[in-house]
Amino acid sequence: MEFRRIEESIFKALMIISLVIVVGSLLAVIGIILWKGLPVLGIDMITKTAEGGFYLGKGGGILNAIIGSLYLAAGGTVLAFFLSIGIAFYLQKEYSGGTRLSNLTRLSLDILWGTPSIVYGAFGFTVLMFLNMRASLLAGIIILALLELPIMTRAMEEVIKTVPKELKEVSYSLGATRLETTLKVVSKQALPGLMTGVLIAFGRGIGDAASILFTAGYTDRIPTSLFDATASLPLAIFFLLGTPFPLAQQKAYAAAVILLLIILAISITTRLLSRKYTKYIIK
Repeated sequence: MEFRRIEESIFKALMIISLVIVVGSLLAVIGIILWKGLPVLGIDMITKTAEGGFYLGKGGGILNAIIGSLYLAAGGTVLAFFLSIGIAFYLQKEYSGGTRLSNLTRLSLDILWGTPSIVYGAFGFTVLMFLNMRASLLAGIIILALLELPIMTRAMEEVIKTVPKELKEVSYSLGATRLETTLKVVSKQALPGLMTGVLIAFGRGIGDAASILFTAGYTDRIPTSLFDATASLPLAIFFLLGTPFPLAQQKAYAAAVILLLIILAISITTRLLSRKYTKYIIK
């Protein structure tokens, strides 16, 4: 009996230590970024594009990178969503029947999920060279969609699995078709989880630099066409930190603060929307 109490105390201590490490790491990252970035985060940083000498620490801002990141991440997430939602529903047993093709699809998605983003970038660059095309917003969106696709699909699949089988059977017994059940019952029941999957993919997309380094390019201008090169916040941070000028390096932390605030805003918005739609959830 005494041994069980000691064992329980040890595991409680390990859980508390793990919690402190996770929360402490998050607070440390946020704290350091805010400490180094807020002092140089002025109105010019978010309302102006880069000017002459910007990468030497002089005037201008990163409006081009902010808008470019939103274009890339939003476009990639929307494209990945329309691809993922169909695949996620197909992988359910009532649609695929657990065939070898569905198992192969899951294996392919898992492999793609574990593939480094720089490999996606190299693949995209090779395709661009083969097609004799240059880096552009469209190419960056497509590559980010491919990057987000396995993340979003697997997350959605697991969420859809949690929908009670009895709920579907009741819908069928009332005369609803499989498509109607999917759209009006399963989708509403799984909506908060589906939104979380989209958020996870969006966060991966807006924070990735390697996949768009060779495909989206970089420019100090705001793109006006899908075929224009575009800047992004991760690459802006990378280029600014790579300069030997302290003032430019400080601007990199300001860009990191903006990226952090965007992700925080998306997270809060998703939480609020999830609460709104929990009325459809069967508890």
